[in-house]
Amino acid sequence: MTDLSPDTIPEETLIGPDEGDSPEALKAQIAALKDQALRYAADAENTRRRAEREINDARAYAISRFAKDLLGVADNLARALEHAPKDDADPSARSLAIGLEMTQKELLSAFERNGLTPIAPDSGTKFDPHQHQAVMEQDSQGVPAGSVVKILQNGYELFGRVVRPAMVVVASKTSAPGADARTKAGGASGQGDEAVSTAPPHGG
Repeated sequence: MTDLSPDTIPEETLIGPDEGDSPEALKAQIAALKDQALRYAADAENTRRRAEREINDARAYAISRFAKDLLGVADNLARALEHAPKDDADPSARSLAIGLEMTQKELLSAFERNGLTPIAPDSGTKFDPHQHQAVMEQDSQGVPAGSVVKILQNGYELFGRVVRPAMVVVASKTSAPGADARTKAGGASGQGDEAVSTAPPHGG
């Protein structure tokens, strides 16, 4: 906090009463001093908030780097679990699969407890360049153009800041649902209009 004692305020900013000043002049000087003190206090508060925000940003950046490294571990664990012998006749193999599953569950719980949440858009979700990374486009009659067809890899965000975008497949521009039906209907309508326009007028 800024020290607002008279010793720290520049002499030119100090307004002292002169003998013979009217009450109105004294009131004006007091009001000016109060306004000056409020401005000093506001500047000190803004400085404190800015410093606090910078510290929080630096801490969040450091945590996000650590979290991003852990996501690689989580991905490898998920891939190992996909190929784990859950139904193997060997008890040791089944125990290994159960151990991997429990480890993954505990890791994801630790992510959630520390504010690291998954970005997993459903099919049909509008593509968001801030949270999604389009890996490829694909024709789809069930999903509107520019929307997510399927997710290839979960993304993650930490307290609202994207650590890793979700890798998704996006519907191509020709993928609007019912596009074929509308095209055919439009073509039929066009043919009808053309037939009417080319018909000879009565009395011709």
